[in-house]
Amino acid sequence: MDSSSLWQALALVLVIEGLLPFVSPGRWRSTFTQILQLSDGQLRFFGLCSVALGLLALWLLA
Repeated sequence: MDSSSLWQALALVLVIEGLLPFVSPGRWRSTFTQILQLSDGQLRFFGLCSVALGLLALWLLA
């Protein structure tokens, strides 16, 4: 894996992250408002789950 693969992966993340606000800004705003109401512990838990799922996916695809 070279550095261009990393930049391509980051670009793909930006595309995926931008889809919901582009397609449905009202839904995105309400979801974001609900996320802001979560406690720090809840946010950390979801962040940990995201990291774990990402690492599992990388491991399975490698």
